Amino acid sequence: MEIQQYMQTLGQQARKASRAMARATTGIKNQALLNIAAQIEESREVLKQANAKDMARGEENGLDAALLDRLELTDGRIDTMLEGLRQVAGLADPVGGITDLNYRPSGIQVGKMRVPLGVIGIIYESRPNVTIEAASLCLKSGNATILRGGSEAIESNQALAACIAKGLEDAGLPSQAVQVIETTDRAAVGEMITMPEYVDVIVPRGGKGLIERISRDAKVPVIKHLDGICHVYIDNDADLAKATNIAINSKTHRYGTCNTMETLLVHQDIAEKILPDLASVYTSLNVELRGCEKTMAILPVAIAATAEDWDTEYLAPILAIKIVDDLDHAIEHINTHGSHHTDTIVSENYTKSRRFLLEVDSSSVMINASTRFADGFEYGLGAEIGISTDKIHARGPVGLEGLTSQKYVVLGDGEIRK
Repeated sequence: MEIQQYMQTLGQQARKASRAMARATTGIKNQALLNIAAQIEESREVLKQANAKDMARGEENGLDAALLDRLELTDGRIDTMLEGLRQVAGLADPVGGITDLNYRPSGIQVGKMRVPLGVIGIIYESRPNVTIEAASLCLKSGNATILRGGSEAIESNQALAACIAKGLEDAGLPSQAVQVIETTDRAAVGEMITMPEYVDVIVPRGGKGLIERISRDAKVPVIKHLDGICHVYIDNDADLAKATNIAINSKTHRYGTCNTMETLLVHQDIAEKILPDLASVYTSLNVELRGCEKTMAILPVAIAATAEDWDTEYLAPILAIKIVDDLDHAIEHINTHGSHHTDTIVSENYTKSRRFLLEVDSSSVMINASTRFADGFEYGLGAEIGISTDKIHARGPVGLEGLTSQKYVVLGDGEIRK
């Protein structure tokens, strides 16, 4: 009951703060962001001391090296947070913009105004810098937010929360516009995702297990993606030099990201021309290749792919390769086994490329480009809160506009309906 009451209080405060945020001007929101940056700069040593406590506890609890690396707050990472806040302050404010304003025969004008979602709950793991990323995007888009970071970063996140609260207050905004949950009790998450009266949307950022749990139990709408099973399809009309560069970059630029290629599809007519050269590069980078029977006949280094491989997000130097009959076969495979995240075709054939764009059911579909471009910064959004593979409201990288909605506005001058 104590956790329930605590979360209810946070929810009530967030709802009240969301109304103040909705009417805040762009100038005030930008000032708050710059104030937060100033507070972080001033509190740099305090932040590093708090983070040192998290790091020590993480080592005691046996956190692996990768998680400890994500947890650490270095001077460089603090500098990145500061730059991120300044960048968000420089982004265009989507709130209040009116589009599609047209006169109707009755004399009224009808248009759409972009407005904040209200209260956004964000659940994430490990990295303290997500606290600042999430807070800044929610603040600039006129929303209040409740943040629940991982228990391993509790000291760091509370120190950052103090900087955020002071920056908001100095700008004349309620400190409750950004609230970082102070307890590590997992029951707090269960409460937050079942408070539709106070929370308008949940954004989970973490592993598949966390996102599956949130999606299953939430009574609040969720913006999420579960897997990043991304494909590159090399068509028989591909420029082989382009195809090689794209296939290598899509897989090996970074292995642990959701926009990394996990399955390579190759048209049967060019498989013998391109696969040996690709395999040579992959094996030199220690990428394990798992292939269909046709692939294994061309690449002795490949091991047999199982049915599970086509549905797996490896997040590791492992690549599944399938030789397909044609474009139809490639599209069918992607729509059957993909995760609706990011898929690309390499082809110089305009008609087939247009078909791929139209028929592949993913949040990002590309022609002749690496899947690694599926990112808010690369798309010109400035920053992102996450990537959505849902089809309602937001799809693909979710930036400031994705944290808003639209309402109809009607401008009249005394007209009545007849």
